[in-house]
Amino acid sequence: MERVSLGSLAAGMLRLGKAGALPSNTIVVGQVIALSGLMATTGANLALGAKVYFDYINSTGGVHGRKIHHTVLDDGHRVEDTVRLTRELLARPEVVALFGFGGTMNISRLLADGVLAQGGAPLVAPYTGGEPLRNPFNPWIFHLRAGYMDEADRMVHRAFEEGRRRFALMCSADALGRAGLEAVQAALAKRGLRLHSAGSFERNTELVEHAVDRIITAHADAVVMFSTNRTTAAFARQYRAAGGQADLYNVSLIDVPEVVELAGSEAVRGMVVTQVVPSPHMLSLPAVREFHNLVERFARGQRVNYANFEAFLGAKLLVEGLRRAGASLSRKHLMAALVSVNDFDLGGITVGYSPRNRVGSRRIDITVVGDKGQLVNASQGVPA
Repeated sequence: MERVSLGSLAAGMLRLGKAGALPSNTIVVGQVIALSGLMATTGANLALGAKVYFDYINSTGGVHGRKIHHTVLDDGHRVEDTVRLTRELLARPEVVALFGFGGTMNISRLLADGVLAQGGAPLVAPYTGGEPLRNPFNPWIFHLRAGYMDEADRMVHRAFEEGRRRFALMCSADALGRAGLEAVQAALAKRGLRLHSAGSFERNTELVEHAVDRIITAHADAVVMFSTNRTTAAFARQYRAAGGQADLYNVSLIDVPEVVELAGSEAVRGMVVTQVVPSPHMLSLPAVREFHNLVERFARGQRVNYANFEAFLGAKLLVEGLRRAGASLSRKHLMAALVSVNDFDLGGITVGYSPRNRVGSRRIDITVVGDKGQLVNASQGVPA
């Protein structure tokens, strides 16, 4: 089988998004994600993870005899484009579900503008842990992952147990950064500590010099980052070059191999990264073995990582909801079906919802970047 590039897969997904008339027995799932700009690699991986599972389901006859059409549209991580493209999707009655969107600010705007409530379709497995998307409760978003409050608490707990007391925050100047600030401050307050410094950078840029200067001056011994691949790499490289010695911590948004490639292994050695799904290389789990097999079958040559594995799990969750919704599928039926998912096994990973709960899992694992840039599960001492 020919090896498939991530770029060609992304281009193919965009073509799917522009397709014309579809068969009447098609289930349309819409995904708005960044396939261009600084978040393009992450976005392509999120689309890939879902694609391989949807392709597999279609190869077995679909859901209740209906094939899934995975429509992927590129918002470039721009909030206005997220809103516009989502409105366009929801104006199409054949779109029964939204899936795997990214960006705390992007999705927060969909809530604030009433786009999700007006459309009435569930948004399943978004790639964000922003607290404003969880609290106050809204019925439209079915989270697969734990939230940033959970991740920040685990990072601060680990640093505190290792004797760290001077904490700094590096984050984007947007909704993700605000979510990170609130989460870190709450975790520190539980332990009688305060934040010593915060350095921010402008959204969708790699201009982290201001953050480096602020945090170097603070003489922090732990830096918690709420940032994505390129900004994490830029900060780590510049911070170490400026003499920064603090331990680095980051949330599950980053793809460590890409960060290592961009920053160099020396700059990120020892960085702690929280994870909200099991290691995609833990072959003892049925879901991991299944994912590897499907990547080999439908996207041969692609690197398995946390982002595309999380999207794969999200796609499994959505398909279970589609099955439970029955042959007379509608947005309303799918919403009710997803609420009925409780203690559901995705293959070694259990998720569950209820009428007043939309957070499927609160699992947090701790991984650490090793001497050569490899990711290690901190609790098990094995590759992650």
